[in-house]
Amino acid sequence: MAEDITTLVTGLGFPSMEAFLAVMFLILAIFGLIVVVSTIKPVLSMFPYTYPNARVRARMGRIFSEKQFSEIIESGNLEEVKNYLRGYPDYAKYIDQYPLEKALDIQLAENYDLVARISPENSRDSFKFLLKKWDIRNLKSIIIAKEAGLSAEETMDLVVPFGELTDKLDALIDADNINEVINTLEGTEYPQIMEDAIPIYQETGMLLPLESSLDKYLLENLLRTVATPEDDNTSYLKNYVGDLVDSTNLKIILRAKVDGLKYEDIEPYMISDGYQIREWKLKDLMEAEDVSGVVSGLEGTDYSTLLSDAMADYNDSGSISAFETALDNHVDDTAQKISLKNQFGIGPMIGFLSRKEREIKNLKIIARGKREEGFSPAQIKEMLL
Repeated sequence: MAEDITTLVTGLGFPSMEAFLAVMFLILAIFGLIVVVSTIKPVLSMFPYTYPNARVRARMGRIFSEKQFSEIIESGNLEEVKNYLRGYPDYAKYIDQYPLEKALDIQLAENYDLVARISPENSRDSFKFLLKKWDIRNLKSIIIAKEAGLSAEETMDLVVPFGELTDKLDALIDADNINEVINTLEGTEYPQIMEDAIPIYQETGMLLPLESSLDKYLLENLLRTVATPEDDNTSYLKNYVGDLVDSTNLKIILRAKVDGLKYEDIEPYMISDGYQIREWKLKDLMEAEDVSGVVSGLEGTDYSTLLSDAMADYNDSGSISAFETALDNHVDDTAQKISLKNQFGIGPMIGFLSRKEREIKNLKIIARGKREEGFSPAQIKEMLL
């Protein structure tokens, strides 16, 4: 029997049984290594997120529950809302330093800053660049304030002391007009970003081109940070950023239709490399005659149903806020789905920032409801996101 096996082995080209066994061992070792690597690779991709997710989950546990929001809504007035928030350390340190809405924005910015600092290397560039949203937001607030003729004190209440432009905020706020704001930005990337939009603003008085040029800069660069996903974590991040881009493009197109702008007016500010809505589809949407045509043109995408559902509110009010809310909710839903699918990777970080954004928006809705007369707790609750 042994001789038969030896004969078979030598017939296969092996000089001896020992050589055959050595080759078999090598094959088994390689196969075993492949199994080990394929098993351990997902674990290794999760490991860098262990500490960041522990920090994020601790803060996630402090996000207000539905019961807590009900308690805040039942507050008798704005001062009682502030008193409630003073009971929570995350908000207490800001409530007495700033107007309420600004205190809420600063608390949100602090969380974005935390995530950018603790995120693993392969996603850090994206979260760090996302911090530029505060520079963009501050610039848009200042530009709007100048157009509206607000005082320096009123404008200061609108800006958030986060971002790379913090040391320029006082000079930007003191500028007499939008042209002086842009001059004050010399030495930064922002004058060049808004360069093509300035003549359009000067000719038409519309702020959309200026605001859109800033949004485009932020999102195009965010897309570059996720252009080549390395693993599931960065693929999920690209999915999230892609939905942000699609939503922003649709908001610009819808606003443009309401303002009566043409294709050539807004084309320079569109982000062509979207996620679901590619460049050819964007062109079709921009050439639609009106808002209804934009919504109809989205058939076959995830956006068709959610914007069709908001069409009735638009027809009643003439405001695109219902569309903007629907798009924001879609981005939130994407973030929550990612947080569930990718619980041990980047998911909790994306989900946390989305939930925190929603918490801040709802607290602002409550604050406005308490500041203005005529809103009952039930009406305020209906307005929450």
